[in-house]
Amino acid sequence: MTDTDTGEQARIDTIAQAQPPFAQTLGLRILSAHPDRVEAELPVTEALGNRNNTLHGGAFMALADNLGGTATFLNLKTGEGTSTIESKTNFFRPVAIGDTARAVTVPLHKGRSTMVWQTTITTGEGKLAAIVTQTQMILRPM
Repeated sequence: MTDTDTGEQARIDTIAQAQPPFAQTLGLRILSAHPDRVEAELPVTEALGNRNNTLHGGAFMALADNLGGTATFLNLKTGEGTSTIESKTNFFRPVAIGDTARAVTVPLHKGRSTMVWQTTITTGEGKLAAIVTQTQMILRPM
């Protein structure tokens, strides 16, 4: 690994681990981060549950939104930011309290002004629970 590669990996690791307070409150843990793939897990606690004792739909969406933002930040230039401008979630099955939701985010499009990410969320057993597609706008300094 060259010094440039080492420096780039250090930048990626810093971004991946510097999660916003909301993600920390959820209990989200980044497992792996690269410009074309971010993996994370979320322990499904009672605080994140709904009346059916499963992960609340908003928590699914928050998990995916945070990963899409993280993935976008991994691809930005210094001084740029991002904001979600669209998000769509398909739910396939619940994730029970006590289980762990696992998520993988990959790019569908990485353009100059927007990036589109798809996050696949599974149960701890690997069964498909949800797919979230979101568009991130790239914010440039004025």
